[in-house]
Amino acid sequence: MKDVPSRATEARTAPAAARSAVYPSLAGKRVVITGGGSGIGAALVEAFARQGAETIFVDILEQESAALVERMKDASIKIVFHPLDLTNLTALETFIRSLGGIDVLVNNAGNDDRHTLQDITPAYWDERMAVNLRHMLFAAKAAVPGMKARGGGAIINFGSISWHLGLPGLLLYETAKAGIEGMTRGLARELGADNIRVTAVVPGNVKTPRQMKWYTPEGEAGIVDQQCLKVRITPEHVASLVLFLASDDGRMCTGHEYWIDAGWG
Repeated sequence: MKDVPSRATEARTAPAAARSAVYPSLAGKRVVITGGGSGIGAALVEAFARQGAETIFVDILEQESAALVERMKDASIKIVFHPLDLTNLTALETFIRSLGGIDVLVNNAGNDDRHTLQDITPAYWDERMAVNLRHMLFAAKAAVPGMKARGGGAIINFGSISWHLGLPGLLLYETAKAGIEGMTRGLARELGADNIRVTAVVPGNVKTPRQMKWYTPEGEAGIVDQQCLKVRITPEHVASLVLFLASDDGRMCTGHEYWIDAGWG
């Protein structure tokens, strides 16, 4: 008699996307993702689109973003890309308010250029804070009125494990990422009465094309060796956590950081 695969076996061998959770509460929600053109951001765009969310993303990387839109052309709801420089706060606020209210804001965009203390000038400080911290606050500020009108919402900010570990060459990036966790707690307290949840996601070292610029195979192996789980984190892993926090299943989660680092930190 021929063996028939069990449901458990089929589940283990199915493609990862087929085994991922589906959140009915995300269907039809209007979601804005910053820095959605590549890396973790692109995985976020794909993940929300697969949930049937109205997925809108912004980025300065127009070629990569256009390729993502083309790749997702068969999504049940067409994803929308808007080129936007997040350091232009007037353009950022005008864009978000033009949407007429959103349900989820994912403040993902950032840039981890390496530098030393001697590289830092007042102008470089201002530019790094504008790229990695300032836009998150003003995006949230612009989104809040529409979220209130829609009965609530979720704001998910991206932190980083880097400042918890004190990694070298990232002084201003780590300063900004530490600030994001403080900002998250402050916003959660201020906005909770309006049913707006604010959380932070703290990724470990995620295998993206950008991160691969900084690490040799030996360096990658060294990171995995320090993790409890001996596998590389991918953007899809991070997207799974963000979906939960954005959904109604995460409705009691606010004011805290949620780590996804395979036990590195």
